[in-house]
Amino acid sequence: MKILLAYISGTSNRDDPYINLLPAGLCYLHACLREAGFDAVLANFSAWQDAAIRNKLAEMNPDIVGISQWTHNRHASLELARLVRRVLPASTVVMGGGHATFCHREILREGSPVDIVVMGEGEETLLELAGRCSEGRNWQDTRGIAFLDNGALVVNPPRPPLADLDRLPIPARYLDDSIGVDRELQPEFILTARGCPFVCHFCSSPGFWNRQVRFRSPEHIVDEILYIRDRYGLIYFSLRDDTFTADRSRAVAFCRLLIERKAHILWNCQSRVSVLDEELLVWMKRAGCECVQLGVESGSPRILDMLGKLIAPRDVEAAAALIRKVGINLSVYLISDVPGETESDISQTIDLVRRICPDDGYVSPLAYYPGTRLFEEAVRSGRINRDVFEVNREPAVYAASQPGPNSRRLLKALAGHAPGGNDRFRQQKRLLGYCYVTNVLAGEWLRQSGNDEAAEREYLEITEQQPDNPWGWYLLGETYEARGNKARAVRSYRQVLKLVPNHGPSRLALGGFTKKTGP
Repeated sequence: MKILLAYISGTSNRDDPYINLLPAGLCYLHACLREAGFDAVLANFSAWQDAAIRNKLAEMNPDIVGISQWTHNRHASLELARLVRRVLPASTVVMGGGHATFCHREILREGSPVDIVVMGEGEETLLELAGRCSEGRNWQDTRGIAFLDNGALVVNPPRPPLADLDRLPIPARYLDDSIGVDRELQPEFILTARGCPFVCHFCSSPGFWNRQVRFRSPEHIVDEILYIRDRYGLIYFSLRDDTFTADRSRAVAFCRLLIERKAHILWNCQSRVSVLDEELLVWMKRAGCECVQLGVESGSPRILDMLGKLIAPRDVEAAAALIRKVGINLSVYLISDVPGETESDISQTIDLVRRICPDDGYVSPLAYYPGTRLFEEAVRSGRINRDVFEVNREPAVYAASQPGPNSRRLLKALAGHAPGGNDRFRQQKRLLGYCYVTNVLAGEWLRQSGNDEAAEREYLEITEQQPDNPWGWYLLGETYEARGNKARAVRSYRQVLKLVPNHGPSRLALGGFTKKTGP
């Protein structure tokens, strides 16, 4: 029994390394199958031409092909399923993911290349399907799936969610059993929870996870981070939970454990303005958090209410002030082109951006996703048809007929408002004492300002206070290399590799010096 788990991004995104990353859920499915003893391979076909995919499918000849479908790759994933059906007519094609869960009726029409849609959380469902197929047993009564039976749609009862997320294996342990996967970038992105306690109208998370939130333990998360650090050499991580700080006590325990186990990493996370406080942010920064991303969406109370955010601009300002005080970078998400949005609404958002001074941000026109309140209300009101995701060929289905101008205005507002000056770093040091994140951010600002000597002092302080922290040595190596001091750069990079032997950037830098100087 050979199983292929595949992902392919939309055509317009195939050159974007971040959009081309595998969905985390597919990596968990792969790890569960491997740990259960199945011959499973993970494949990212995003950068592949059809002919190459066809050849690989024929070469592998899997019995089951699982395909991950989300709204942005809904058409590409179905094309992949059709290709699988042509090349491997006897294989069982399974589709899962957020879009597939909500749009199983549209997928499972007569003539569909898909045999089974896995609904919602897929680990136990796919394990059961694989087990039954490998034994030649009937799979039609498996919970958590939808399929066609003699042309009639069958939707089986849902499967209860996993009670203990710590039972899931670490996906990075099995990345070697993969095709087309970026093994340096993919492990950077970690999920520490499933679900979100909030119910924003534009988000499909509440519907997918049934408004339940489950958390991994701090011990399990830190074990994963340290494994990835040792195996793949990563010292920067992105925690991609909808709201990492939703459980405050867990977040603090996680930070304590990172410090106790001397992880010495940098990381970022997504949070919400209503679940942050100064003490929590101090713990986060001491544990390596360098950036918090907030879903601000708008500076207009009216638009925030329309989006179901349940926050006010004053909440955004309060959270941003705390983040600034502690000295963590602030990134914000904004939504533009909301139907009914006025010039006043846009002006209020621009004014809010100027007041909170984010370091960077992202602007997205409001888009429809299946399973969201926004989408269902638009269908009921007649603004769009339910089959819009099948008819529309664009990666995103925007709420505005021609989005764009307001997005550009908000992006312009985001540029150039980050606070400058070295005084803020001195204030942070008075508040926290020594904290390597302060040194890293101060050094970055100083280098951008052209003061490499002052940046060097910041990084040297890290090596003096924490000789086992790779960040001080690595940033010194970069600084020395930029200043043409190759001998010191080489010594610094070598020190990094003593601490983190598989650190890719340091290895690459040393390899570059070898090529320049020769044997």
